[in-house]
Amino acid sequence: MFLSTFEKQLDGKRRIVVPQDFRAQTAGPFDGVFCFPSIEADCIEGGGKPLFDRYVGVIEELEFGDPIRSALEVSVLGGMAQLSYDTAGRITLPEVLCDQFGLTDWVVVVGLGDRFQIWSREAFQAHRAAQRDVAREGLATMRAQQRAAKLSAAL
Repeated sequence: MFLSTFEKQLDGKRRIVVPQDFRAQTAGPFDGVFCFPSIEADCIEGGGKPLFDRYVGVIEELEFGDPIRSALEVSVLGGMAQLSYDTAGRITLPEVLCDQFGLTDWVVVVGLGDRFQIWSREAFQAHRAAQRDVAREGLATMRAQQRAAKLSAAL
């Protein structure tokens, strides 16, 4: 699993060192990661072959010509880059993705279990604060629903 959050500096060639634990998660026939513009946030999403296979599986569940399938094909497959590790464990981020998400200096690499995201540091700080609010509110709602279910079951 991709876990934790790391701050990394992009060098002049748009390279970052991928955390060792992340590299271990992507070991296989292709020594690198798949990256593409995230569908749910303003960042790069990435992962190993299992993530790629998962997206292909979702796409293939939809009929050919379905507008959602077409949107996923363009967004995920059309935006995807296979990034190989160099001898220092670095990947070179595509210029188009760096420009799209304002990745110029410091970036944040965030593990999300089966995938990870690469953010500009400033954008991630705002995103993290908003996500914490959503998590707090969601957890409070879930707890209230659980309490109400227990009370109605006891009656």
